[in-house]
Amino acid sequence: IQYRLLNRSKGPAVRSPRAQCDRQGYARAMQEALARQQNLLTIEDAAAEVLTQGDRAVGVRCEGGRAYGARAVILTTGTFLRGMLHLGSRTWPGGRFGEPAAEHLSGSLQRLGIRLGRLKTGTPPRVDGRTLDYRPLTEQPSDPEPVRFAFDSGHGPFDGIPCWLTRTTPAIHGVIRANLDRAPLYSGQITSTGPRYCPSIEVKVVRFPDRDHHLVFLEPEGRDTHVVYCNGIATSMPEDVQERIVHGIPGMEAARIVRYGYAIEYDFVPPTQTQATLESKAVGGLYLAGQINGTSGYEEAAGQGLLAGINAARALAAKTPVVLRRDQAYLGVLVDDLVTKGTEEPYRMFTSLAEYRLLLRHDNADRRLAPVGREVGLVSDAAWRRVEEKERQIASARDVLGRVRRGGRTLEDLLRRPQVTWRALVDEVPDLAALEISDEAARQVEIETKYAGYLARQQVQVERARRMEARPIPPGVDYSQVPHLRTEAREKLARIRPRSLGQAGRIAGIGPADQAILMIYLDARSATAR
Repeated sequence: IQYRLLNRSKGPAVRSPRAQCDRQGYARAMQEALARQQNLLTIEDAAAEVLTQGDRAVGVRCEGGRAYGARAVILTTGTFLRGMLHLGSRTWPGGRFGEPAAEHLSGSLQRLGIRLGRLKTGTPPRVDGRTLDYRPLTEQPSDPEPVRFAFDSGHGPFDGIPCWLTRTTPAIHGVIRANLDRAPLYSGQITSTGPRYCPSIEVKVVRFPDRDHHLVFLEPEGRDTHVVYCNGIATSMPEDVQERIVHGIPGMEAARIVRYGYAIEYDFVPPTQTQATLESKAVGGLYLAGQINGTSGYEEAAGQGLLAGINAARALAAKTPVVLRRDQAYLGVLVDDLVTKGTEEPYRMFTSLAEYRLLLRHDNADRRLAPVGREVGLVSDAAWRRVEEKERQIASARDVLGRVRRGGRTLEDLLRRPQVTWRALVDEVPDLAALEISDEAARQVEIETKYAGYLARQQVQVERARRMEARPIPPGVDYSQVPHLRTEAREKLARIRPRSLGQAGRIAGIGPADQAILMIYLDARSATAR
């Protein structure tokens, strides 16, 4: 229902498309997609046990006792693993509001030798949009010509729905401080770790005592509903306190709360127990994706589900698994961070976590990942032809930029100047005007020309990192036998069991000296084997 390109005024490395989706419409569309999928049987039941033979998963047993055999099992449990909801002093089991928790699956995983941890997340109150006073609110309209997530989803105008911006007040902060003893997060009722970057409003007030306001984004949940999601005031405080918080916000004085905010604690699998393919190290054929791996939901979870599904299917076909590199995709950064460093709080993906973010721009996602998608069978012939045509257009434009000169300089040199734009050159140079090139391809040519020096520098760093990634570590290495390795390094290497020297160097507490010692040991071991 809304598209916005975030950080539009900043450099291309940190620009991010954002969509506000129709909650009910999305659910309907995905249910229809599942119903159309050939060879897919959908069963509504609660999984209670992962069935195994030896150290491999062979199916699941549901709470009613019925068992289903499978050569691969993918767990995408969200917040349902022994989920416990908190609203004021009240607690009750649930996966989310109005839905039961998965009470037995955690025990099954523990019996298989998989360690579990506990995390917490929260949600804000929802209000009836018809009871808001929009006059003091700041409108946030959709971008009229949006940057869409899918390259084949069409272009042109979009009939979006606005979101609205308001803010908390010092008086509200006073109400929160006066009732912290009733907040589950501060009364000792909740002991799990919550998200660092999307904290509840009570955590914001305590953590930032000098701030006199915090932003509140009022986001409609869809075109066919009046429910508005109050993004920015997630809370598990009692209902009467939530009423005072909501009614103290400008524009929300008469708002009717249709659902109170709440917190939820749930089990997760600390992800250093998982391979970069998202297959469990303890149980072959068992794949984990989403919040069970310690991430937040939404994009982080969706990307993992896609990767786990790809690798489960490829394993059944005896094909090479897909492992995305850190210079190849944000999903590669996310998975590598999880399986190498682990996490003790819900992990959020930010551009700042990617050392090669200038290479991981949203505008070149098709060129980076379509070859992988094509190989695994997820890119159609029509989509592949679009990527090939885009590559052809970019190559033609680069040829003209490097060949045609104006005032003793190539067009490429001119385009590198900050004040010179692609559009200005097209208006002046017939050779460029004659090109058949889409706005999308032209944008990439302009970005990659202006940032050529930075891109070249990052590419050198990528090649250096790839050389370390190309040095595999045999799975059976006994780190206690590696001479001169520090005890901390031995323990962490033995626990995480990195697949390469590159991954070993990214483990927290493993320094360059440890990496060099390990390289010498592996070289000596290889020489002995020869």
